Amino acid sequence: MKAYFYDNLPGDQRLPHDSGKEVTVSDLEKVGVLYFRFPDVEGVNALASERGYKNRDEIIVSPEKMGAIYETKVRQFFDEHLHEDEEIRYIRDGAGYFDVRNEGDEWIRIKLVKDDLIILPAGIYHRFTTDDTNYIQAMRLFKEEPKWTPLNRTEGLDENPYRQEYVNQFLKA
Repeated sequence: MKAYFYDNLPGDQRLPHDSGKEVTVSDLEKVGVLYFRFPDVEGVNALASERGYKNRDEIIVSPEKMGAIYETKVRQFFDEHLHEDEEIRYIRDGAGYFDVRNEGDEWIRIKLVKDDLIILPAGIYHRFTTDDTNYIQAMRLFKEEPKWTPLNRTEGLDENPYRQEYVNQFLKA
């Protein structure tokens, strides 16, 4: 895992966009993002049990696996959004970027590779993209039935109760 401020320069979203300003695991925790590294699935199983994740599935995001819809899906994943549930991803292979907003509404880019696990809290604004290899395999963990419902950032979404709870817990000092 490597985290840093996104450079906001034009260019393909799958490029590093590394500003050179590092972000630590402690900084991520301040905005509610949890990071773990598990070399085997036993660690993931223990975390799932501890946090009450009952279901899981695996997804491969690649042109070979997704075919003609790949580019459309990658652009869709990169639209800024939030979820009303935690988002948990354990990287099984490949690499990708999760970008999250900090307390100043700046983008923090988090590069994840094999064996990295990230937990994004409900209500955090974020987006995802593969890196320039165009391949990632990830395990998705869920507390209930698997679902992935993004709420794209629009005027008024800050009033969402999950967003409000997130802001009150992590962004108000």
